[in-house]
Amino acid sequence: MAKPNYQYEKRQRELAKKAKKAEKAARKATGGVDGEGEGEPDSLQDAAGLADTPAAPDATPSGSTPA
Repeated sequence: MAKPNYQYEKRQRELAKKAKKAEKAARKATGGVDGEGEGEPDSLQDAAGLADTPAAPDATPSGSTPA
C-alpha cells in the first residue's frame, strides 16, 4: 500500500484557503452585497474538492470504485 502524501494534501488545503481569501477580497473590493449568498456554496465545494483531486485525470478518487 502506498504512503499518503501529506505534503501534497497540505499544499492543496493551503491553495484552497488562498483562493478563498482572494475571492473574498475581490468580493469586498467590488462591494460584495450582490450575490453574496451565491458564491459561497461553489467556493466551499471547490475548496473541499481541491483536497481530494486525484493526481492524474484518469485516476479515481479514494473511496470510490470505477464504474
